[in-house]
Amino acid sequence: MFPFRFRSLVLAGMVWLACAHCLPAQEESGLSEEQIRDFLLNAKVIASKQSKEGITHPWRLTLTDGKITHDASFQSVDETESRKVFSSGRVEMNFRDSYKYNIAAYELAKLLGLADMMPVYVERTWNDQTGSLSWWLPVKMDELERTSKHIQPPDVDAWNKQMYKKRIFAELVYDSDPNLTNVLISEDWHLWMIDFSRAFRLYGDLRERKNVTESKCERHLLENLRKLNRDEVTQKTKRFLTKREIDGLMARRDKIVAIYDDLIAKKGEKEVLYDDPIAQKGEK
Repeated sequence: MFPFRFRSLVLAGMVWLACAHCLPAQEESGLSEEQIRDFLLNAKVIASKQSKEGITHPWRLTLTDGKITHDASFQSVDETESRKVFSSGRVEMNFRDSYKYNIAAYELAKLLGLADMMPVYVERTWNDQTGSLSWWLPVKMDELERTSKHIQPPDVDAWNKQMYKKRIFAELVYDSDPNLTNVLISEDWHLWMIDFSRAFRLYGDLRERKNVTESKCERHLLENLRKLNRDEVTQKTKRFLTKREIDGLMARRDKIVAIYDDLIAKKGEKEVLYDDPIAQKGEK
């Protein structure tokens, strides 16, 4: 069972609450990624509200450029501990919880053709704090609510294919907090991934191998994993990931590709891969 953190429950709860003046979801806003990035980086903050609960106290900011008014989520956590002991008794060495991983995850998602599954993230300084700022997503529920209420997707196969991508990506970045509140669901059952502040661990092994072995892989995603270039990853994430974090990422990439190569050899492509014509739209 995935672990849960109250911090993430609060963050996901904030994202779930839609505001009347917000634009529709990111892909329906009519803005390009560059326009959204420019808005997040330069629009004026005209209102702010901080959660009073949780650990990192994320902020919901309202921004305007005079033409567009939209909300964004601001997270400034950036903590490092050589030895972290959790309330469950679990111990993690070289613990880090950082907003920088949100931005690194988004940049990596773009390289893999998965940018349509994450809100745009940028780095911005606000109120004398530097953090990640992401486009606000007005969604109807998260995966925890869906599963706890036993709500079935209208198209189970399409939903499962989105979850396959999410699980593979979570293993690639070694998300140590892949809880269900960080999987958001739009009105049209589009899946969004948020909050990777506890990802990018140094390990070369996968966190949960079965998340890969029990997931089919979209053909273009596997191709993009094969093509993932260390120099390009370094260039895109140089301000957010260390060399050792990239070492771990590339080692996990190799393991994921090897797993699918082995599965294809044993079962054949038809049983392991699937085609998604929409996936080409998200390719770099």
